[in-house]
Amino acid sequence: MRHADHWQDKLDQDMPLPKAFRMSRSRIMYIEAKSEGLEGEAVIGRVFFSKSGKTLYYKGLRFQSLKGAGFKANYFDTESGDFFWISGPRKDQNDRLYGGNKDVLIDEDVSDEYADLIN
Repeated sequence: MRHADHWQDKLDQDMPLPKAFRMSRSRIMYIEAKSEGLEGEAVIGRVFFSKSGKTLYYKGLRFQSLKGAGFKANYFDTESGDFFWISGPRKDQNDRLYGGNKDVLIDEDVSDEYADLIN
């Protein structure tokens, strides 16, 4: 399975969140797959943080920090090893590494909150 296929499979799943996830430990984040190149598939969605804040969860994915050792990436998926760029969404919507927001998907459950954030 190609890396991009794994990422798309996870995006297509609508997995229920475990009870341990709390809205108080979540925020809207920009998530971009980097395993296929500098500009990969990207989404803006709700990311949940572990108690320690060292692990991030988005849908069926679990991310750990690269602790500054990544090239154009700052997290990796613990299951597949794929690299990702995860950050807070920018108010000017230029979330991609080289600017712009072309083909960035916005999850329906955060679209209203995201609209408020950028306005």
